Amino acid sequence: MVVFQWLNSQLLKMEWLWNLVELVVEKGLGLSMDSRLGGSIHFFIYDVIKIFILLSVLIFGISYIQSFFPPERTRKILGKYQGVTANTLAALLGTVTPFCSCSSIPLFIGFTNAGLPIGVTFSFLISSPLVDLASIILLASIFNWKLAIAYVVVGLVLAVVGGTIISRLKLEKYVESFVFSNKLMEMPQEELTTKERMDFAKDQVLDIIKKVWLYVLLGVGIGAAIHNYIPEALISALLGQDKWYSVLLASFVGIPMYADIFGTLPIAEALVGKGVGVGTALSFMMGVTALSLPSLIMLNKVVKPRLLFTFLGIVTAGIVVIGYAFNAFGHLLF
Repeated sequence: MVVFQWLNSQLLKMEWLWNLVELVVEKGLGLSMDSRLGGSIHFFIYDVIKIFILLSVLIFGISYIQSFFPPERTRKILGKYQGVTANTLAALLGTVTPFCSCSSIPLFIGFTNAGLPIGVTFSFLISSPLVDLASIILLASIFNWKLAIAYVVVGLVLAVVGGTIISRLKLEKYVESFVFSNKLMEMPQEELTTKERMDFAKDQVLDIIKKVWLYVLLGVGIGAAIHNYIPEALISALLGQDKWYSVLLASFVGIPMYADIFGTLPIAEALVGKGVGVGTALSFMMGVTALSLPSLIMLNKVVKPRLLFTFLGIVTAGIVVIGYAFNAFGHLLF
């Protein structure tokens, strides 16, 4: 237990980095950690470095694993199962694809084109941006392991339930016809060497860092401002746990935005630090990652309005329920 606590503190929460940045702020910049400017600079530098270190290591490992599951192999695996089992497997496979919601849609099209039920592909579409292996580690580094595991579990449940409902509603006719027009050819899968898998993982790290670095900086910057400049009384007046509408407001505010979990985590961290309910903060984070406006616009190109609004309604309702549940029982996770 002592060894685990040390590893958790030094490798995940990176207390050594916290102390190093504190030294830079106080000794190098001559700023007090108790001042707003000093606290904001420390929050920004510490979170940016920590997120990029963890992100690089985690994406490398996840991508190496993902190299064993190219889209065609994934389709074959999913094609062997039906019903809730297929939805569950699709949701689990979504956790090893570190994509934002927009990046997941081309795979959604490919899976649907290849003949997989749309409910199964929607389970993947919900899970992929919302829950991935990296999110477990990053949530644990900011909050704790119990909350991280609980978030992943409820995210997977939402993906499975959402996909299952869409399957039961039989909405295939609301997928645009061009998605089914060209069946994929069976392509032989080349067996990659270890070096090729390593190169693939490195390329994925660079590619994803290029895509998310700006959102990480923006997210951490917003988090630093919330943490040190926005009065706690103002945040409590808008999103306090005593406000019945806080989860609803956080969920809908997140939808027009576009970021991934790496950019929204620092904002959630700062909100919780200001006394906002953990469920409210997570609802905002889930709304941004699963229902961003750009991804909905892209999805609108491949499905008809009835299916789009069914998907939007199911996921929004799920996020709201999860938010209120976390606010009600989140104290058990701390």
